[in-house]
Amino acid sequence: MSSQSQLNTSQLCFEEKPLHVPALEELQNVIQGALLKNFKAASVSVGACPDLKAPQYGLVESGLGGKPTLLEVGGPPYLLPLVQRDKLYNIAEITRQIQGPGKIFAVGAGAGPYPIRSSNCEGIYNLSVSAKDELTNGSYTATVRGEHEECVLERIPSTEPRCALLLNLYLSRGEAGNVLKISAKQRKGELNFIECIRKGLEDHYGDQVVGLGGIFVIKKGAAHQHVMRDFSTTPIHTDDEVNEWLKFYEMPAQLNALGTLVTKEHDLDLRLQHFHSFSFSNWGGHYHYDTTPDIVEYEAYLNVAERVVRVDKPLATHKVGRD
Repeated sequence: MSSQSQLNTSQLCFEEKPLHVPALEELQNVIQGALLKNFKAASVSVGACPDLKAPQYGLVESGLGGKPTLLEVGGPPYLLPLVQRDKLYNIAEITRQIQGPGKIFAVGAGAGPYPIRSSNCEGIYNLSVSAKDELTNGSYTATVRGEHEECVLERIPSTEPRCALLLNLYLSRGEAGNVLKISAKQRKGELNFIECIRKGLEDHYGDQVVGLGGIFVIKKGAAHQHVMRDFSTTPIHTDDEVNEWLKFYEMPAQLNALGTLVTKEHDLDLRLQHFHSFSFSNWGGHYHYDTTPDIVEYEAYLNVAERVVRVDKPLATHKVGRD
């Protein structure tokens, strides 16, 4: 593919469904109850979002308010069993079509724009599009490099609006406002942090589909995370084969993870949870679970989404590669 190649946004299929939007105070109680089953200490409150542009968070906008929306583009069927290299998407154009006029703030997880790295890579997305369509890209890629297969974290330039293959974003105007402020320490259960929240919501709301997005920070401890190796030249058909192809690392705190969760697929073939983290060193990748339950500390700022938009949903789907 050429360095400027991308799919024509106007020719992609956009589908939209409303989400159930409980009050933050209601979500507070549900999530705290779920977390206390899985962590020795947990607290959830509703309050003003901290300035996410502050150095410890490192985002390009300050808040998570204003037209909160979940977006999923593409999906694992475009990666597995063999990559479909034409699946390059312009995030700025897609989010503009969804959010309409004004500023757009997007955070989340996807496959990175492989042409700029000459390799498959993870994308950790943190970007804004101004009302005049100026892109500010604070996103990163994480790539497996060299004979020692080191994790290399690199900024994506503001001249690069693309992702590849699959993407899960939380969209907003980046406005100040109330959010769910979550802290959890010392994991005692088997569920990872996001799984615990998502399953707690699913158990409570049943067929009412609830979606959240934002940031969580692993402040202490370490996490089991993967970075995709370069595209496989042989077909990958099972999760065992996926795990042989992925490169796993134990990544130390601090890790800042961005992404989305939703309680049901909503007949849109949605990925139920997807968070990628960056660091202030070389580490970045796809969050699976912490590996230091006795000392781990999580801090999260999440908001509830009003709707979900599905773009370029694969017609032929499968459930491989969705952990």
